[in-house]
Amino acid sequence: MADNNTRNYVVGVDLGGTKILAGVFDSKLQPVGTTKFSTKAQRGPEAVLERVARCVLDAIDECDLETKQIRAVGVGAPGAVDPEHGEVIFAPNLGWKDIAVVKDLEKRLEVPVFLENDCHICMLGVYEQELKSKPKNVVGVFIGTGIGGGMIINGEPFSGANHTAGEVGHMVIDVNGPKCNCGNKGCFEVLAGRLAIFRAIQSAIKNGEKSLLTEMLGEDLKDLRSGDIRKAIRRGDKVVEKIVEEAAEYTGIAVANLVNILNPEIVVLGGGVIEALGDEMMPTITKSAKSHVMPGLFKNVEIFASKLGDNAGITGAAVLARDKTR
Repeated sequence: MADNNTRNYVVGVDLGGTKILAGVFDSKLQPVGTTKFSTKAQRGPEAVLERVARCVLDAIDECDLETKQIRAVGVGAPGAVDPEHGEVIFAPNLGWKDIAVVKDLEKRLEVPVFLENDCHICMLGVYEQELKSKPKNVVGVFIGTGIGGGMIINGEPFSGANHTAGEVGHMVIDVNGPKCNCGNKGCFEVLAGRLAIFRAIQSAIKNGEKSLLTEMLGEDLKDLRSGDIRKAIRRGDKVVEKIVEEAAEYTGIAVANLVNILNPEIVVLGGGVIEALGDEMMPTITKSAKSHVMPGLFKNVEIFASKLGDNAGITGAAVLARDKTR
């Protein structure tokens, strides 16, 4: 049970396209407890923000704490974010545009709330917890429902002139590829994100290819999860294996582009897809990246899969909340 020192805790929230995860952390950024809700984005922004607030309050309650003991809440949200005004400018996977997240949540929670892009937040979590804030130049690629990125440049988080840097998921990989939610064609996200992998599997089955997933989940694959894909591959499902390998190859191309442009010491791969399928994807990602990087530029670049998994987002959001209230 947590102790009751006044305002000795922060809450980190990872708001995603399919789930909301809230974690309570103590003054040393040690996790105390977490709560998870489904996002239900189809209900609209107000309903989702109400669910975020409920998720935070449930997490606080599960830790036997009260809101008066919470110093601040950090939130990582997908898409283009304006941290200064606390707004989500555009989040295609939520269907949001110009949503005043901080104002809404501060009214509901009555504690200070700070907002950042979810992948910038994940990068903060990995950088502090796994990399111990040591490398000077790091790029993070986080593959979940969609794909986003975060960067540490010269030892500092980099967000660009308008705080929207890191939208690596909307790097165009194939100009003749499928249409993305952002309006472009052939974005990295629409070729290698979780939804892209799911769509490719469903399309293959619809076209008559045989997969063990239909035996596991039924013809409509209604409850398909990344873990099911891993199980199918390990049971020898060649259709699923090929689709995941293609997504890994595209990911390697994206990593190579980032290495060519930014010359980082480390490229971190994270997010729910990597957490579930890292063993299957990482060898192909690394091979593809090496084959697409300019000669000589891959020297001393390390690619690794984050071990934080889902906790990267809430950890980074807790770092944000802590740093903003020091």
